[in-house]
Amino acid sequence: MNKSFSILALIVLAISGTAAVAGERTVTFAVDNMTCASCPYIVKSSMAAVHGVAKVAVSFAAKTATVTFDDAKTNPDAIAAASLNAGYPAHAKPQGS
Repeated sequence: MNKSFSILALIVLAISGTAAVAGERTVTFAVDNMTCASCPYIVKSSMAAVHGVAKVAVSFAAKTATVTFDDAKTNPDAIAAASLNAGYPAHAKPQGS
């Protein structure tokens, strides 16, 4: 019984350990080609459509998009690709910029 419990505990720990590594991340992208009032809406819609994206805030003035996402479901490259496919190349800005 004690051995079974130890094995079960080890399995649960291994599974939860994987989930603990993944988490919510926020990345700010520099977005090119935003020239009109409808551009931020298109950028936001294209990025928000990526599975795992929780929140997108686009600034027309700063030409940026700040995206919060689950890094177990997507990554910055997939989000940038979605924006590029909509006609707006996006590049992750280094943190602190």
